[in-house]
Amino acid sequence: MLVRILNPKFNLDAFAEIMDFLIKNARLIFEMTRDNLTSRYSGQFLGSLWIIIHPLALTFLYLFVFGVVFKQRIGGTTEMPLDYTAYILSGLIPWFTFQTAMNTAVVSIVSNAPLVKQFIFPLEVLPIREALSAVVIWLVGIAATLIYIGASQTTAMLTWLLLPITLFFQFLAMVGVAFLLSAVAVFFKDAKDIVGVFCLIAIFLMPIVYLPNMVPGVFRYILWANPFTYMVWVYQDIIYYGRMEHPIAWVIFFLGSLLIFVIGYRFFRKASSTFGGIL
Repeated sequence: MLVRILNPKFNLDAFAEIMDFLIKNARLIFEMTRDNLTSRYSGQFLGSLWIIIHPLALTFLYLFVFGVVFKQRIGGTTEMPLDYTAYILSGLIPWFTFQTAMNTAVVSIVSNAPLVKQFIFPLEVLPIREALSAVVIWLVGIAATLIYIGASQTTAMLTWLLLPITLFFQFLAMVGVAFLLSAVAVFFKDAKDIVGVFCLIAIFLMPIVYLPNMVPGVFRYILWANPFTYMVWVYQDIIYYGRMEHPIAWVIFFLGSLLIFVIGYRFFRKASSTFGGIL
């Protein structure tokens, strides 16, 4: 089974297939994403602004708790060039983006049963739409982070030019996870709640609000076992350190993103034929 999952030919064929799907259905995906963003909070006074307000409110909460209450002081050295706020933001925004994609993607199929039962509708669009919608959080959050660093630290880094590439790989990973979660939720109704609980505790299982050296040695294996840790380290290298501080993390994150992208698609494609009968 594992050999088949990791088979290069199957994965390359799946990658070409899903990329072709994305290109051919780009307009449909874009229109459904726009409708998703505008209709999610329709009728509310602040409307679509809640898409941004929710993650920003959580961001400020974490900044207050860990940056003000605990008063952690770092920065101004070669090892830790920027302040603690910049350190938190560099990992927090990518994680909130991924978290949002997972929380919405897990119900993307079960909450759209009428569309699922229309055989002419390409079901792959639904989880892709949720991943693309989450990118709005990334754009706003990363822009705010870079502005904060530029204004408070009076610095800018050449590594910031790598952010579009990193976003591309994160998007692939989010789509792959969205495929997996949306398909699993059709068969396993508890998936939504499990994802919700995981997203609540996962932030403490990766080095976002604390430094890795603060973790006792025996517990550092938890950081290394968490795949999201490597994504956080890549963003910290780009935004905070301005250098490749965690080279292995780059390899794991980029290759892992490609792998979960194709594995998620292959699983979704195989399971999708049963969705209509179950829903």
